[in-house]
Amino acid sequence: MEDREIIKLYWERNERAIAETSEKYGRYCYAIAWNILHRREDAEECENDTYLAAWKAMPPKCPSRLSVFLGKITRNIALDYYDYHMAQKRSGTVVELLSEFSECVADTRLTEHALEAKETAAGISRFLRQQNSLNRMIFVRRYWYADSIADIADRFKISQSKVKTSLFRTRKKLREYLETEDVLL
Repeated sequence: MEDREIIKLYWERNERAIAETSEKYGRYCYAIAWNILHRREDAEECENDTYLAAWKAMPPKCPSRLSVFLGKITRNIALDYYDYHMAQKRSGTVVELLSEFSECVADTRLTEHALEAKETAAGISRFLRQQNSLNRMIFVRRYWYADSIADIADRFKISQSKVKTSLFRTRKKLREYLETEDVLL
C-alpha cells in the first residue's frame, strides 16, 4: 500500500492504518528501536508505541514522508525508553553515541532556549548537505539510526577502520563548521 493511502486511513480513523503501517514499516521501526535498546521486548514495545503515537498525531499532522515521520517517532520513543529504564546503567550504545557526538555539540538539555537547539539542528542539516554522499550516509546511520560501526561497514562494503575515520573527520569538520556559524557548542 502506498504511503498516501496509509495516511488517508489514519485521517479517516480507520484501524486498518495500524496493520498497514506495521506490514510496511514494522521491521524498519523495530530496527531503529533495536539499535538503541538491544532488547527484543523493548524494541517491540517501542514499535507498538510508534503506531499509537502515529495514530494520535494524524490528524492534524500529514507527513510528507511517512517513513521519516515514523522513524523519528520510533527513535524518540526508544531514547525516552532508554532514559527511563536504563539510565542507571550508564553504559551501552546510546552513551557511546552521545559521548562521540558531544565533542561537536552541546547537550540540548543544558541549552537555555529551545531556539538554540533548533539552530544547532539546522546547522547540522546544512553541514550534512555539503558532505559527500558516503560520509553523510555513514554519519546519519551512526547518529540517527544508531547503527554499529560493524553494521555500517557491512552496509557500505568498507572497512570498520574507514567508517571510524570518516566519523572522526566528519565530527571534526562539523565542529569547525558550527563554530564558524556561531552555533552554541
